Amino acid sequence: MDRILRCITSDGSLMAAAIDSSDLVYTAQKLHKLTKTSCAALGRLLTGASVMGSMLKSSDATLTLKVNGGGPLGNLVAISDSYGNVRGYVDRPQVDLPLKPNGKIDVGTAVGAVGRIAVMRDMGSGDPYIGQVELASGEIAEDITNYYAISEQIPTVCALGVLVNKAGGETLLAGGLLIQALPGADDNALQRLEENIAHMDSVTTMLAKGTQPEEICKTALEGFQIEKLDEFRVHYACNCSKEKFARAMLTIGADELRDLPLDESGRVETICQYCNRKYYFTEEECRELIRQAETAKKIKKR
Repeated sequence: MDRILRCITSDGSLMAAAIDSSDLVYTAQKLHKLTKTSCAALGRLLTGASVMGSMLKSSDATLTLKVNGGGPLGNLVAISDSYGNVRGYVDRPQVDLPLKPNGKIDVGTAVGAVGRIAVMRDMGSGDPYIGQVELASGEIAEDITNYYAISEQIPTVCALGVLVNKAGGETLLAGGLLIQALPGADDNALQRLEENIAHMDSVTTMLAKGTQPEEICKTALEGFQIEKLDEFRVHYACNCSKEKFARAMLTIGADELRDLPLDESGRVETICQYCNRKYYFTEEECRELIRQAETAKKIKKR
């Protein structure tokens, strides 16, 4: 079971959150048939979105991360609720690049660095906040750090990792760490944090050693007294349904609905891009959707 743990330093200078996201990234890999490269990229984005989503204060809020750096993967999207449950997709999951000379997966080239990272927070009021900045590297963690520094002026440390079996391509471990300076942070606190981070192992190395999220936070915040805020389980979770697809189909209009192709069983097939679940609409159901779309169009013209 994956989980997020959040804590704060007793002096109110720093807030930290650590996550073990191994299961949810593994689930994403199986659902989307990800290669080692696309898994490392989307897995990092899902992990980052999960932690960022857990920081939302409203229970019905959501956070969306979208990255397009012009690389072969295309768009990468991750959506988290306020409990860190997350879903996502990548345009081209079949992309797989050669390893870098140091043996690392080449996420930066796969994502690309000529583009933007966008963060959308929807607090449930229908008026979402959207911020976006130019990508720093396409490595995801650096781009999230850069986003907070430029768009929200919050000093941030972000580390994300996905350990993949280089031979078979299966996800082995995934996790992340996000630390932010709070208004009470002074230069001494930031310098101590910087020194701690410089001497830390990578998140996946720590997870491979059996280090738990609370110990990851303690290592990053060595020299500080810390207080646990909360912890909770997180999952890869999609909220799609046939009813949601029906509402989405209404928005394309009656003419487009008539042109939808039928499968060999005489049904329209729809597929969720987040979980690949399929929903089918019979000819009778499609006729009803066409009727509703025509009615809505007439009302709009009045």
